[in-house]
Amino acid sequence: MLKRLMCWGFVAGVAVLLAIQAVPYGRSHTNPPVRQEPRWDSPRTRELAVRACYDCHSNQTVWLWYTNIAPASWLVQQDVDDGRRKLNYSEWDRPQKDARKAADKVEAWKMPPLYYAAFHPKSWLAGDERTDLIRGLTATFGRRVREGRGRHE
Repeated sequence: MLKRLMCWGFVAGVAVLLAIQAVPYGRSHTNPPVRQEPRWDSPRTRELAVRACYDCHSNQTVWLWYTNIAPASWLVQQDVDDGRRKLNYSEWDRPQKDARKAADKVEAWKMPPLYYAAFHPKSWLAGDERTDLIRGLTATFGRRVREGRGRHE
């Protein structure tokens, strides 16, 4: 009885996975043209930003095979859309209000997100690399300081 129930559960799971492939969201993998990049303080900062940030924060996303399979495609598409909207290193000709927060996000271990780094080991910056990126982002964009408090936002 348990074996039969497990078999039906497996079949139902496969059927659901196949059915959700019909949802069109998450497969419009576009990489609009690069319009303008920031004036990086150094080639090292750019190199580290490309490794750790560009998949979600530029128009140069590398769309891996699993980004075509739901539900992973939904999550990746949402992350890229959100990342490009908040900070896009490929569209420096438009306002980038979150640029001054970039160093703080890296310093607070909020960027790159741990779940992203788990699937993209090249994005993981340790030790000197992380310090160099924080220093480079600060030199390139500065840091936003809250008015009247003297603290970083």
